[in-house]
Amino acid sequence: MNPWSRAEFEEKLRAKGERYHIHHPFHVAMNSGRCTKTQVQGWVLNRFYYQVSIPVKDAAILANMPDREQRRRWIQRILDHDGAHGSEGGIEAWLRLGEAVGLAREEIASLRRVLPGVRFAVNAYVDFARRAPWQEAVCASLTELFAPDIHKQRLANWPQHYPWIEPSGYAYFRQRLGEARRDVEHGLEVTLEHFRTRDEQQRALDILQFKLDVLWAMLDAMQLKYGIGEAGIGDE
Repeated sequence: MNPWSRAEFEEKLRAKGERYHIHHPFHVAMNSGRCTKTQVQGWVLNRFYYQVSIPVKDAAILANMPDREQRRRWIQRILDHDGAHGSEGGIEAWLRLGEAVGLAREEIASLRRVLPGVRFAVNAYVDFARRAPWQEAVCASLTELFAPDIHKQRLANWPQHYPWIEPSGYAYFRQRLGEARRDVEHGLEVTLEHFRTRDEQQRALDILQFKLDVLWAMLDAMQLKYGIGEAGIGDE
C-alpha cells in the first residue's frame, strides 16, 4: 500500500481525538458540574501520579535521543514540569490545584491514595517511553494535540460549576495552553518525518491509540472507585 501524504497522515492522527479522555463519562460529568467534591478531589489526587511521571517519561526519551538539537528542544518539557530558576513548574502548579480543591499537599505528594489501576496505566506509559525508539515515544506524546480543548473547557466550566475551588488553583490549566501548542509542533514534526511507509504510519496510529488507552484506563479506575454524581460515590 502506498503511504499517506503528510496531510493525510496528520489528518488521521488528529482524528484519534475521538477517543481522547475528554469524552470519557467521568470527564464529561466533571466538566458539566455533575461530580461531587469527593470525586473532583479523587481525580486531582490520582492525576498527580501522571503529572509527576511526565518528567520521568521525558527524561527517558531524552536519554534515547542521539541528536543534540532534538535534546535541546525536548529538555524544555522536563523544565516545564519540574520547574527551574524563576519558574515553579507544572508539578508545583498541580499541588496548588490540589490545595485549591481542599486536599492537603502532603496527602497528594505521598501518592498513598493513588489507585492501582491509575498506577498501572501510568507505569505502562513510562515503561514504553524507556524501551521504545525515541521517535515512537515522541509519537505517544501526541495526545497533546487534543489537550488545549480540555484545558479550555476546565477554565470555562469549573468556576461556575465548582465555586468552592479556589481560583488560584487554575494556574496549571492556563499555563499548559501555551506549552501544549509548542510541544505539539515538535511532536508532529518528528512523527510526520519519521513514519514514512504505510506500515510505519499505521504503527504511529497504534502508538497514539495506546497512549489514549492509558488516559482512558486511568479514568476507568477513578470511575470504578468514586462513581459519578451523588448516587455513585464509592467507598472511601
